[in-house]
Amino acid sequence: MKKLLYEITHTTIYDYLGDVSVSHHLLRLAPRTYSKQILLDHGLAISPQTATVEEHPDYFGNPAHFMAVEIPHRQLEIKSHSRVAVLPAFVPDPLETPAWEVVRARCRDDHSGQALEAHEFTYPSPMVEVADEFAEYAVASFPRARPVFDAVTDLLARIHADFTFDTTATTVSTPVMDVFRQRRGVCQDFVHFLIACVRSLGLPARYVSGYLETDPPPGKPKLRGVDASHAWASFYCPSIGWIDVDPTNNCVPSLRHITIGWGRDYSDVPPIRGVLVGSQNQQLRVAVDVVACGPTEEG
Repeated sequence: MKKLLYEITHTTIYDYLGDVSVSHHLLRLAPRTYSKQILLDHGLAISPQTATVEEHPDYFGNPAHFMAVEIPHRQLEIKSHSRVAVLPAFVPDPLETPAWEVVRARCRDDHSGQALEAHEFTYPSPMVEVADEFAEYAVASFPRARPVFDAVTDLLARIHADFTFDTTATTVSTPVMDVFRQRRGVCQDFVHFLIACVRSLGLPARYVSGYLETDPPPGKPKLRGVDASHAWASFYCPSIGWIDVDPTNNCVPSLRHITIGWGRDYSDVPPIRGVLVGSQNQQLRVAVDVVACGPTEEG
């Protein structure tokens, strides 16, 4: 089986305007291993070097690291380096998937195995509400008995056409209803809106955090540090499992999408979350490099 190897470097630097005596952070920077991906190596380099680090899986099984710096400092640098192999995902024929009403009934009535796990992703979450407005937008893509993947693909295309990518329109805490009304935002916003639409029809959908390999402009070399974190969604289909969809790019994620982890929404899988004692003023710098190392063959 063909797989694609990547090396990923994610550097985060906090510059504080005053002394910070204690800082505690939870990191989700290591790509998880699952059926579509294998984490080959991961390391963290943290400055100040006195930081203590503990690794554990979070509620959803994503790799997580808790780190603590308990000496005065005015800068915190966190560098994550990963080597990961991405495998091709099985993508079914959209017209061969079950009707969306069948999926909804299965997830409501089947309390065993993966269906029970998927049921958890039908409810509202901290950053994704369930509302009639979202269902009314989505229903044009979900006529009676339409195959679920075909319906989601149509919804994906409509969001891509109706919404404008605008890095100035939102923040990480912008409510999904505001995104719907202004129809502008970034990948996180489009994913939250897609999830809100799908859940408002009673179907399971989850938020996926990761990276996307990008291409430089034609004729230009790829610059260092210009990649960024990315997000997409997954919806559940009985007998197949979770199927990824990317509303920002109107596509089904491919070998160029590298998964960090998943949860109900962004609040479950931010790359870094923390608290500190000391200076309240800080400047943040982030640089991400996603480098394809070439394909390999696996028997």
